[in-house]
Amino acid sequence: MAKPFQLWVKVLLALLLASPFAEAAISVPSWSLEQRLPFDNKIQHSTEVQYTPLTNAKKDWRICVLMPHLKDSYWTGINYGLVQQAKKLKLHVELFEAGSYYGLDKQLSQLDNCMKHNFDAILLGGVRPDLLEFYKPPINKPIIALVNRLDHKQVTTRVGVNWYQMGFQAGQFIRQQTDKTTQVSSQVALLAGPDKQGGSGLVEQGLTAALIGSKVSISAVRHADNNRNLYRDEMEALLKTQTPQYILGSAVAIEAGVSILKQYQLEHKVKLVSSYLSPAILRGIYRERVEFSNDDLVVVQGMLAIDVVVRELQGAKPFGDIGPKIQSQVIGNIHPQVLKTSLAPADYYPIYRVNPEN
Repeated sequence: MAKPFQLWVKVLLALLLASPFAEAAISVPSWSLEQRLPFDNKIQHSTEVQYTPLTNAKKDWRICVLMPHLKDSYWTGINYGLVQQAKKLKLHVELFEAGSYYGLDKQLSQLDNCMKHNFDAILLGGVRPDLLEFYKPPINKPIIALVNRLDHKQVTTRVGVNWYQMGFQAGQFIRQQTDKTTQVSSQVALLAGPDKQGGSGLVEQGLTAALIGSKVSISAVRHADNNRNLYRDEMEALLKTQTPQYILGSAVAIEAGVSILKQYQLEHKVKLVSSYLSPAILRGIYRERVEFSNDDLVVVQGMLAIDVVVRELQGAKPFGDIGPKIQSQVIGNIHPQVLKTSLAPADYYPIYRVNPEN
């Protein structure tokens, strides 16, 4: 275990030394992305594209950003990418969070505020896919979906990844690992985010599809808001009734699982798989306590969202579904650019306002 720990120490030092505004750390001449068709569908065909980000904007556009919350490293990483690209392009950006995926009324109020005030466009990380069906006034500004799906005819661009594919790739990993063993069968329990909100439902569907015809069955599905204490309760309740070979969950759930498995002395019986990356999950992989994590390059997603909204304001056609290609981080095979593309610096705190003079 010494070697993985030493490697993690190097990673941690890099994170601690990184400045929260070091644009050079995440500046690249182009981004390798995917455009996916059909738009807003679960099953999509992907085309790889090389995308060159803007170096300036034609004017200091005013962008309103709405997010479900900023309680975890996922949305903090999105925030970091947004802020970096907004500073680079000298834009006005104001960001509002709903507090949780259960904050429908709050997000609708924030959306109404953005519609009524001096913003040119809205980047909307919705608390639920049908959010705009609850908004009754006219939608008179461009809305681009940020990370989460928005099922509405006026939304024709979404920056993010396919969360069905996130579940599918995690399921494929579990299936492949099980096939390497002599086990007759394996079980996986799913600890997902809020039911039918965010990407939780699509992750479950992707996992189910990946396991069809395999030796792996889904033994339980549990949901909780993105709160470590809630996930701890769910995992303890789960382990009182069963001991699955794998637990797949959100990063927050799996972070809680590392300590719980140690407490229950199950570290060598239950393997942990994360549906997305966080600093603690990366540390868990280096320490061989987490087997696998999807990595959807949240910093790049944030930068791309700002870039795309500016291009569309300046006359570009809708981009449809666009975002990074999902990567995999596994024990012994960590992508060398992960700290630049996927995690905000360790000393970064979310920023809610950007002005051109900043």
